[in-house]
Amino acid sequence: MTDNAGEYALVDVREQGVHSEGHPFFAVPLPLSKLELRASALLPRKSAPIFILDQGPELSLGERAAEKLAELGYNEICLVEGGVVGWHDAGYELFTGVNVPSKAFGEFVEETYGTPHVTASDLAARRDAGEKIVVLDSRPFPEYHRMSIPGGVDMPGAELVHRVYETVEDEETQIVVNCAGRTRSIIGAQSLINAGVKNPVAALKDGTMGWYLAGLELAHREDAVAPFPGDQALSRSQGSAKDVAVRFGVTRIDRAQLESLREEVEDRSLYILDVRSEEEYLDGHLPDARHAAGGQLVQATDEYVAVRNSRLVLVDDDGVRGVMTASWLIQMNWPEVYVFTATEDELTATGPAPTPDIAKAPVLSALELDAVLASGEAVAVIDLATSLEYRSGHVPGAFWAIRARLAEDHIFIPAVGLIILTSTDGSLAHLAAPEIEKLRPQTIVRVLDGGTNAWAKASLAMESGETNMLSRTDDVWYKPYDTNDQEAVRRRMQEYLDWEVGLVQQIERDGLARFRKF
Repeated sequence: MTDNAGEYALVDVREQGVHSEGHPFFAVPLPLSKLELRASALLPRKSAPIFILDQGPELSLGERAAEKLAELGYNEICLVEGGVVGWHDAGYELFTGVNVPSKAFGEFVEETYGTPHVTASDLAARRDAGEKIVVLDSRPFPEYHRMSIPGGVDMPGAELVHRVYETVEDEETQIVVNCAGRTRSIIGAQSLINAGVKNPVAALKDGTMGWYLAGLELAHREDAVAPFPGDQALSRSQGSAKDVAVRFGVTRIDRAQLESLREEVEDRSLYILDVRSEEEYLDGHLPDARHAAGGQLVQATDEYVAVRNSRLVLVDDDGVRGVMTASWLIQMNWPEVYVFTATEDELTATGPAPTPDIAKAPVLSALELDAVLASGEAVAVIDLATSLEYRSGHVPGAFWAIRARLAEDHIFIPAVGLIILTSTDGSLAHLAAPEIEKLRPQTIVRVLDGGTNAWAKASLAMESGETNMLSRTDDVWYKPYDTNDQEAVRRRMQEYLDWEVGLVQQIERDGLARFRKF
């Protein structure tokens, strides 16, 4: 499985947290628990070769995933013999963590191009001395809003070149780009350098984690978002993007060429990805485009694209964000990347991308569930959201479980006459309903209509914490700061940063990754 092997997808059907404990470099997480909800976006062509990865040596999850994929119409499915255990026993490298190809690429970029950086302590000292510095945060707003460098301005990923000239009007101000750790700081800073921004530019070494580890105070709940560019600033950004397109060989296509690619989707996997902000996407996008903000697409490519060597069309409406994103995917050695700049009259679809059609189980409303709980009737509420979402807030008394493990963990559900399933928006609960009915044939099963979101919207009481856990909490990868133990936070931050830096050496040992140097 190399970048010269034609199209293929190596999908890891274990939970994301288990995936993060060790997997092949190009393995894409597609947990069995959420397979029906994510498969169509990650695997757009039904005839693409799919290799299913399980833990091994037994492949029970893999076999169940193969059945579900076949039911969805996929017809070239193969299980990896021995799973992750077999991969390791054959002498191949296993990578811990998530978004590994993108993280490793960030380290490659810093090492290859010598991206300048500044430490947290140096940045703080220079600001205290009155030096003219602007800090640009290259993460999506929710991450920035949670914690940020004091005085930082949110300007995520591909928005940097798009918005920088409106925000930084002179060419003398020092620009420092940060993220939570390293990757988006490095890619963001190098994006500005590649675009020919004349200001001195540096990445904040180790991002907000480095700031925290240096003993400096982080800001919280900030809302300083960089403005969209005016005509003059946009013209400068477009000029910069043209130069970047030439340097990295970015291919722009017109509407006719896009239609030609669409006509070949039975033979080649095609992803049409809108790299603008989420707000712009919701306001209007191509009917068959999915949202993938440019910075996040580079930062976490495996969350949007599962089929290696497929075709990627990046959509924007300004000729800047698509080009900047494409320039990085080309350097990541993606073979076919195109940029389509849409006109306003082509962006006809509004709202989020359509979700897969799933069979709906009988439901009860939030207010009906509240009445049932108040009655004292013997019922059990099972929440199938992520463990992080459950910990943040759930229906009081609800149990938490992983859908793919219900066959093993349902024995811990009390003997009741009524089971109510919920999840964040209810979709996962509807998928699990017939599975619970088979496991508990004498029990009435219902789904909370609209899921836990509807419960919260009804202003009903919420409970937080890990109060009733039926499954192990290895369903997601926990970020270093997803704990209230401050010593653990510091230790996990340092371990994470060391892991990122060490990826360059590991991919050299592995030998599968082939990044391009320009």
